[in-house]
Amino acid sequence: MTQVAALLRKPTVREAEVTKVKRMRKVVINRCFGGFGLSHEAILRYAQIKRMNLIVEATESSIVPYNYSVDKVSVDTFFWDRDIARDDPVLVQVVEELGKDACSRFADLRIVEIPYEVKWHIADYDGFEHVAEDHRTWR
Repeated sequence: MTQVAALLRKPTVREAEVTKVKRMRKVVINRCFGGFGLSHEAILRYAQIKRMNLIVEATESSIVPYNYSVDKVSVDTFFWDRDIARDDPVLVQVVEELGKDACSRFADLRIVEIPYEVKWHIADYDGFEHVAEDHRTWR
């Protein structure tokens, strides 16, 4: 079979299934009221995999027990877990590795798979999230 003929032939059912599986994107969402948040352990693991020089400062707050900065302590280098892209492969890896231990005390993190080519965003109601496909909206 020539190269052109090979490119034009219809894929077998098995090839189509493999292609379909390869074209999925993993996204981390929060599935409880409260909001997305990583545990201290998950933030440290994320920084380790990303090779970030993370500086950790203990606070007196029970709600936010640590502040995180990258390289030096300043407002410009503040690290916040909510700034991480939800489809970041390292974030997905951390949640897969740690499971429930990746969640902050107000979160229940889950990984959902969506078609790779879909334009998406995360929608929420009081922190309870779902992935929604982008479309036009008027209000």
